[in-house]
Order: sequence, then structure tokens, then C-alpha cells
Amino acid sequence: MIRVERSFVVGLSLDDLVTYLEDFGRAEEWDPGTVRCVRVDEGPIRPGARWHNTSRFRGRTTELEYRLVTREPDRLVFVGENKTVTSTDDLNFQAESATLTRLTYRASLRFKGLARLASPFLKAEFERLGDEVAERLPAAATQRRP
Repeated sequence: MIRVERSFVVGLSLDDLVTYLEDFGRAEEWDPGTVRCVRVDEGPIRPGARWHNTSRFRGRTTELEYRLVTREPDRLVFVGENKTVTSTDDLNFQAESATLTRLTYRASLRFKGLARLASPFLKAEFERLGDEVAERLPAAATQRRP
């Protein structure tokens, strides 16, 4: 399994940041690997909500079905799957002030089948993507505001 963690401050209140990030379709704005992310169900966003995500990694396009599995006032967890990988995005929020929130972003990828053999060779690439998320997400969230 590959695990990447970044912690950084975003210039939004905790509630506003959670509201922004609970719509996983916005991953197009802050996740450098996401090419397209579209909600595939309707209604309010709550555990069970689903998105179809198209990502590009190392020149290849892959598609995952993501679902929101945890929605708490200070935590969101999304799990995406396809035949070769299970990807988990675990986002934890802590108010630093009325207008600043610390986000701890944890991404983990569990490869399946023969793809597991590639895990040790991909860690550095996912670390780089983690750096890019930490750079892009604060600006995307504050520009978009929920």
C-alpha cells in the first residue's frame, strides 16, 4: 500500500472548507491527477453519494468510482475503486481561527493483483502528487468558496 500525507492551512472556516470538499466533483479544481469528476447520483451529498472520476497518471488514463463513506463535521472520507486499485482520500479538518482551517490530507492506494508489484516503484510519484495537492487545494478552495 502507498500512503501519502500532507497537512496545510486553508483560508476558509472549517464549515466552508468541509462544504467545498464534500463535493468530490471539485477534485478537478485541486487534484492534479483528476481530469474529470462527475456525480452519478442525485440528492444531497451524504454518505453513499457517488462520483465517476477520470484521472491521468504517468501518461495513462484510469477511471474509478468514488463514494463518500464518512461525512462528519471535521472529517470526510472518499473511497474509489476499479479493477486494479482501491484509493482512499481521508480529509481531517481542524479550525485554527474563524477564517483558517488546518487540513490533514491522507491518500492511500491499495493495488490489486499484478498491479501490487508496481507499488514500491510508484511511491515517489504519489509523493509528488501529494505536494501538488498541498499547493493547489488552498488556492482552489479560497477562489471558489462554497
